[in-house]
Formats: sequence, structure tokens, C-alpha cells
Amino acid sequence: MIVTLTANPSLDRTVALPSPLLRGEVQRAVSVSQESGGKGVNVSRALVASGLETVAVLPGGDSDPVLAGLREGGVPFAALPIHEPLRTNVALTEPDGTTTKINEPGPILSEDQQEALIGLLLERSRGASWVVLAGSLPPGVPADFYATVTRRLRSTNDGAAPRIAVDSSGAPLAAAVSGDAAGMPDLLKPNAEELAELAAAAGFATASTADELEADPEAAAAAAAAVVRSGVGAVLATLGSKGAVLVTSDGAWLATHPPVKAVSTVGAGDSSLAGYLLASSQGAAPADCLRQAVAHGAAAASLPGSTVPAVHQTTPDAVTITALRKD
Repeated sequence: MIVTLTANPSLDRTVALPSPLLRGEVQRAVSVSQESGGKGVNVSRALVASGLETVAVLPGGDSDPVLAGLREGGVPFAALPIHEPLRTNVALTEPDGTTTKINEPGPILSEDQQEALIGLLLERSRGASWVVLAGSLPPGVPADFYATVTRRLRSTNDGAAPRIAVDSSGAPLAAAVSGDAAGMPDLLKPNAEELAELAAAAGFATASTADELEADPEAAAAAAAAVVRSGVGAVLATLGSKGAVLVTSDGAWLATHPPVKAVSTVGAGDSSLAGYLLASSQGAAPADCLRQAVAHGAAAASLPGSTVPAVHQTTPDAVTITALRKD
């Protein structure tokens, strides 16, 4: 069982354009689609598509379109009732796969609602193998929310806590790795930009931009290793079309996939995390978890909108794994 927490879920609308985005002009869409979303929700959707048991924990009113979409999609969920509508995010996709996203802030969660959401997660995560804490945080929620949840999960489960993965950005991501060992995740899933920020905060001597890390997997591995040395169990860093690197205390690997025709990159990183967790739940070795992560991400990028792939739509045999230096 894998439980996901999405504190700031959304209704994700994807508008496909017939040509590059023209600022200030009128353009007609080729198609419009929508899915229940938010990073954790997307991970649960991808796991359901591959037949893995999961529960998505999130806030939301019973009649909210996000919850309606989960019911329609057959995604098990546990929702904390709130009165405010959840946010709507819009992604504009161009024919070459370029994606422009406009994300709303989401409804405010009071301190009582935050505590109730944590309680709901603790209840539903008993016996889980993984808990995924993912996405942005809504207004009113402190940046160290994920670190707080991580500590609560570990203190409540008396040594039998699930492994914890965090996939966020900005202040919530920085706070998730800046506290004590009890608040550190077992797995962190940054993209190249987030990895550059994390490595700098961890005291990595060589400052690198996202573009530099995507172009140089050895540098990406070294940056991820700096984050692991700070106390994180492992770092799965997605590098866009360049693949991904995985760094643990035992090794570092690069995974690459042959080029695919990118249709939409919305949710590709979330699918990568789902692929990793899917392989991990089957007892795969770290390098093979990375292999499935990249296969899932590539498959997601080739699908329209925020569609997530099932495992049979992925091609892990096409992924090349290379061992890297991490120092």
C-alpha cells in the first residue's frame, strides 16, 4: 500500500494549442481536457493505472470536481471535508511539447484543518510501505509542514513507520531537508532546478544551474550526493529529456531513455516517482527502481494532457543504466 498526501490538490485543465503560444493574441484550442491533480494525486492515479494499491489523502468538499474526478477514475481517496472549492490549474501545451502552467494558490487551511489532515493521513497510512508528501502547500500552511508530518509519522508508528518520499519545491522543499534526522525523508524527488537549490543549501562547493546539471549527469550526481550527506536517504533527480539520476549512500546511477515525441510534460515527474515506487514495492534494486522511474516519465511525456501511463505502456528495457561517481 502506498499512501499519498496532497495538501493543495487541483483540477488540472490542459489546453492544447495548434501552434506556439502567441502572447496578446487570440488562439483557438485544438482540445481541452481535465483531470483531478496535484502531485500526490497524480502519483496515486499512476499507481492505480498499474494495479498497485494506493489511497490519496487530500482536503476537499464531497461535491468538489476534484473528488468527483477521483471517483470516476477509480482512485481510492480519503478526504478532509472543507467548504471552499479546490483550485484549478491551467496548462497550455504547444505542438513541440512546450508547456506553460498557471497555478492558482488554493484555499486557506486553518491550523485545525491542518491538524485534522495530518490525523487523517496517520490513520490511513497504518501498514503502508510508502507515504508520499507531494506538491505545493496552500495558504496558511507553514513551510515546514512536510517535516512536521514526517516526524509525526515516525513517532506514531513506533519503529514501523512507512518510508517517506517528498516531492515539492521552493520553501516547503527546503524546509523538508533542513531540520533534524527525524524530519528527513527517505526519498527526495527534485527536478534539476530544485536540485541546484538544494545542493547550494547543503553546502555543495560547486554552484550549478539547472541547465548545467541536465547537461552534466556527473555534476547532478555530485549535487545529489551533497543532499544525501545532509541526511536524506536517497535523491531521485529528474533531468527532463536527459533522464534521471539516483543517488543513495551506496551508489549513484544515471538512467536515459531514447528520445520520445513530447506531447505534454504535465505530470511526467509525478509519473517518474510512481514508477520508482512501483518497482520499489516489488523489491527491485535501486538501479532498477530508477529504470522504471525513467520509463514511466518518458511514457507520460508522450501522452496528452496530464494522462498517466500504466506500466504496460512503459518501456523499461529501452532504458540505459550507467553507474556514476558521486563524489
